Amino acid sequence: MKFIARYIIVATGAVFVSGACASESQQAVDLPESWLQDWNHPPAARRPLQIVHGVPAQQATPEAMTQLKDLGLGGVVANVAFGAYLRSDENWRILEQVVESCKRAGLRVWIYDEDGYPSGAAGGLVLEGHPEFEALALAYDSSRADPFVLRPAYEHTHASNNYYMARRYPNLIDKAAVERFMEVTHDAYYQRLGSHFGTTIEALFTDEPSLMAVNIGPLPDEVRTKVRVADPLDPNVQPLPCVPWVADLPELYRQRHGQDLLAVRESLFTGDTQADRQVRRRYWALVAELLTERYYGRIQQWARAHRVASSGHILWEEMLIHHPALEGNTLQVLGRMDIPGLDLLTSWPEAVIHSGWLTAGLPASAALLNGGRRVMTEVSDFSETMAGKAPASVADMCTTAAWQAALGVTEFTLYYNRGQRTPEQYNAYGTFVGRLNALLREARPAPRVLLYYPIADAWAEYKPVAEKLTAESQAPRLRRIANSFMDLGQRMTRKQISFALADHEVLAGARVDGDRLVVNDLRFSAVALPAEAELPSGAAAVLERFEANGGEVLWEKADMKVDLTRLVRAYDSGILNEPADRLVVGRFTRAEREMLVAVNVATEGCERTILAPEAAKWLVGDPAAGTIEPVRASGQNRITVSLPGRATRVFIGPAKAGDGRTRMAPAAS
Repeated sequence: MKFIARYIIVATGAVFVSGACASESQQAVDLPESWLQDWNHPPAARRPLQIVHGVPAQQATPEAMTQLKDLGLGGVVANVAFGAYLRSDENWRILEQVVESCKRAGLRVWIYDEDGYPSGAAGGLVLEGHPEFEALALAYDSSRADPFVLRPAYEHTHASNNYYMARRYPNLIDKAAVERFMEVTHDAYYQRLGSHFGTTIEALFTDEPSLMAVNIGPLPDEVRTKVRVADPLDPNVQPLPCVPWVADLPELYRQRHGQDLLAVRESLFTGDTQADRQVRRRYWALVAELLTERYYGRIQQWARAHRVASSGHILWEEMLIHHPALEGNTLQVLGRMDIPGLDLLTSWPEAVIHSGWLTAGLPASAALLNGGRRVMTEVSDFSETMAGKAPASVADMCTTAAWQAALGVTEFTLYYNRGQRTPEQYNAYGTFVGRLNALLREARPAPRVLLYYPIADAWAEYKPVAEKLTAESQAPRLRRIANSFMDLGQRMTRKQISFALADHEVLAGARVDGDRLVVNDLRFSAVALPAEAELPSGAAAVLERFEANGGEVLWEKADMKVDLTRLVRAYDSGILNEPADRLVVGRFTRAEREMLVAVNVATEGCERTILAPEAAKWLVGDPAAGTIEPVRASGQNRITVSLPGRATRVFIGPAKAGDGRTRMAPAAS
C-alpha cells in the first residue's frame, strides 16, 4: 500500500501519524498528502536562507553546511569574499567549495552580486579604467549665470553616505556601464560556478542599486568615522538640486516627445505651470524606463539565459516621495525582477501597519501583476540593534515573517545574527517559515481591491533640493498626495482589506469585463485612489468604463476620508465581524481552496469571528505549534478566531466539489 501521511484529530488535539490506524470517531484532515508532508517536515525549498558574506576556508565543508541546515535554514545567499574582490583565486576556490558543500548538504544557494552595497560597482571594478562610466547628475545652481552643472553623482549621495563604504558609483542608465558590471560580476560567477546554475544556484541578489543623484542625508557622526572610504570626498563640492543624467537622454527625449530637453531643463528644477509639470512627468517616465530596461532588464535577461532568477531589492521603499529620484518608478523596476524583493530593517511586528504594508506591497504587487508568485525579503533586526536594544525575540521574528507572508512574501533571506540565538530558537524560526510556505508558497494571493500608486503625480510635482530629501522639502500638493496614499494603505491594512498596488500604466492596460477590472487574469472589483491624484488619460478612460459598468471607484477627498466599508464588500469570505487595528489578513487560493492568513501583530490577544462559507469544513493551521485541526465554527458561515498576541493562524477552506482531487480518508483498521 502506498504510504499516505495523515493528521489525525483526537480529543486532545492534532497529532501526526504515519500509516497508523484510526477509529471511526477520529477524523482525518482533508488535505493533499504533499501539503501535509511539507508542513510536518518543511524541505529546504520552503525554508529561509542565511546571508553569508564570505565563508572561512575551514567552514566551506559539507559538515559546516549541514550545521546550517540543522539550524532550520534552507540555504545561503553567498558571494566571493570581499577581500581582493573578484580577483583572488583562493577566494573563488573557497566559494566553489561552499557551493559544492551546499549541494551535498541539500541546501540552496543565491549569489549576492556586490562587494557590500549598493550593487552595481563590482567593488570599484566597473569604474577602474573607465571613469566615463560614473553616475552623472545634472545639478542646478541658481547663483550662476549658467545654472546647469554636469558633475559626478558622488558627494552628498548614497554612494558616499551608506553604512558600508564611500565609493564612486557607475551610471545604471548607461548601457556600457551596466555591460561592464555584467562582465566583471555575472560572467565571472558563471565562469567559476556555471555547472551549478539552475540547480544548486537558484537566483541572483542585487542590493539597493539606485539612480544616485539625490541627497538622502548624511550619516550620523558616530557612523561616519567607522565607514571605509575608497574614494576621498571633495569638500568643495557643494550640495545642489540634482537629477540623473546620461549622454543619450536628450536625444531619446526628443525622439519620444518632439521637444528639446535642454531647452526646457529648468522645468526639472522649478516652475509650477502645466508645461513645467509635463516636462517633469515626461523626463521621469523616460528615466524610469531606462533604469528598468538597462539595469534590471539586463540582469533579468542574463539570468534567464543562464537558468537562474533575478532578485534583490531597491533603496528606500518606505516613502513615495523618494521613488522618482531613486528609481523613477519603483513598481516598474521591481516588475523586471523574477523574484522582486524588499528590505525590512526591523522585526517590530507592528511596522506593517505603518510603512511595512508599502515596503512589502510594492514587490508583492509587482510579482502578482506580472504573473509571478515568488517575493523576497531581506529581513533583520538592524533597527533594534542600532538603537541598542536586545535582539528580536523568536516570537517577534516569526510574527514579522507571518505578516510578510500574508502580504505575499515567499523567500526569506536573513541578516539575523545566529550567534545571538540558540540553535533551538533559530530552528524554530526556520521551521515556522517552512510551515508557512508549505501552505502558501504554491498558493496565489487573491486581492480584489487595487490601490492606485500615484507615481505619475510624484513625477509632475517632485522638485530636487540641495538638502536632504524629505517630505517637508517638497510642494504641498505632493505631500498631500503622498500622505493620502500612505493613509489609505494603512487604513486598508488595519481593516483587513487585501489589496494590490497599480500605477497608471497597469490601469491603462487593464480590461473591463462587466463590473470587474481584469489585469492579466486577475479580477478586481474596486479601485481606491488617493486625494488629488490626476490620472493620465489612458488610465482615466479605463476607470470611467469600469465605474460605468458598476465597478467600485473610491476617490479620497482632501477634507474627508472615504468610507472603506464599501471595499470590504469586495470579498465573499474573510470579513471580520469588526475590524481589528493590529490584525493583518492575507487572502489566497490554492487547488480550488480559499485560504486566509491571520496575524496578530499586537502583544495583546484578539478575538473575532470571520465570515467563511461552510465554516464547519474549514481547517486551521498553527505554524508555531505545527498543528492542523478543524476550526471552531460559529454558525453556518462564521469561524471563531481567538489569537494570542504575536500569533498566526492559516485558515484553509474545503476543496470545491469536482476538482478531481484525491481526498484524505481516515486510516482503516
